[in-house]
Amino acid sequence: MNAPVTSFDTVSVAVLPPVARFNLRIAPADIAEASQAFGVTLPSRIGGGARHEDRAAYCLGPDEWLLHAAETDQAPIQSAFDGLRATTAHSLTVISDREITIAVAGPAVLDLLATGCPLDLSLMPVGRAKRTVFDYAQVVLIRDGEDAFRLEVWRSFFPHVHGLLEIAAREIAIGL
Repeated sequence: MNAPVTSFDTVSVAVLPPVARFNLRIAPADIAEASQAFGVTLPSRIGGGARHEDRAAYCLGPDEWLLHAAETDQAPIQSAFDGLRATTAHSLTVISDREITIAVAGPAVLDLLATGCPLDLSLMPVGRAKRTVFDYAQVVLIRDGEDAFRLEVWRSFFPHVHGLLEIAAREIAIGL
């Protein structure tokens, strides 16, 4: 997806390169085994995130995690979880092509996200993830820094969400 970067002094919107992306469903009692298979200690608290090198895990529900890794790691991760299946019930679904990641950053990022997200994101700690909506589209929102977020958007909603973010960024930049 080659979308242009919209960048102003106060906020920027950019489409990030693809990653290997998985949805993992597993019993909380089996987090240790899944952590070993993935190579990152999975967070146990809903909304929690954990990173190690180019891998990240975000807890989205009591038995659900969003996993990210380098594209080249997709097959080895699948293989590790295939091996885990013999002893530990779980579901690992590759969702790499389902979603596109949009990065938004800058001192006005909270204003930008407030144009479509009903949550008070100033209360969201850095490193956390949250399933929410942007306008009417479901997204997973990840806070990477005080003024940096990523939105995981389903491919079918991408044109709508990306378009709204670009319009809002322009409006913020000219002071509307």
